[in-house]
Amino acid sequence: MKLEGKNILLTGGSLGIGKETALNLLRKGANVIVTGRSIDRLKKSFDGTDAKLIEFDIGDIDNIKSNTKKCLEFFNNKVDILINNAGVGVRRSVEELNIKDFLDVYNVNVFGLSLLTKEIIPFMKNQKNGTIINIGSTASLKGYPTGSIYSSSKFAVRCLTQCWQAELRPFNIRVCQVNPSEVTTAFANPERVERDEIPNKLTPKEISHAIISAIEMDDRGFINELNVWATNPFN
Repeated sequence: MKLEGKNILLTGGSLGIGKETALNLLRKGANVIVTGRSIDRLKKSFDGTDAKLIEFDIGDIDNIKSNTKKCLEFFNNKVDILINNAGVGVRRSVEELNIKDFLDVYNVNVFGLSLLTKEIIPFMKNQKNGTIINIGSTASLKGYPTGSIYSSSKFAVRCLTQCWQAELRPFNIRVCQVNPSEVTTAFANPERVERDEIPNKLTPKEISHAIISAIEMDDRGFINELNVWATNPFN
């Protein structure tokens, strides 16, 4: 698929993987809407670009429909590609589990992602094609200590991805999950400050490359799931 002129909606694009991916899509000539919780942070990240910026908290379940409508209006109701990148996480031991943390994470990672996709699907069905990229995590493949909330949310996204693949392929809608392992971003940092690069750890560049490569495959095929690991993070 050629990306030039394609309408792409990307969530959680202020920093990290979302920002890197959106900038690379813009360089390829795509029309990109980038959402984020802070319009100021979005403006800082995309100053001087043609990105359309919308303040849109995916975890604000009650306003998913109205915020999605704003995005669709920019694109005259045609979305070629949806990249569900927005995500949050916390670490909690079993003894520390509480409903607030579960809801804070699931509202973004699972419920918000699902309800946004629900709003976009009728338009993709109408145009008889589309691509959805869900950003998961290698935490969706195997749990880990203190990962009860975050890892289980990404297991849920993996299940959603598989269900949507089965449901949407007859409509020429491709659904792919990209699972990064540890990436040096601001993820889980309450101050939203990007971490310094570590030579043997993944950066947003590698994940952006994987996302865009999956999208650019000819429409006759699709990658159902793509795991991205650092080659040697152990030193």
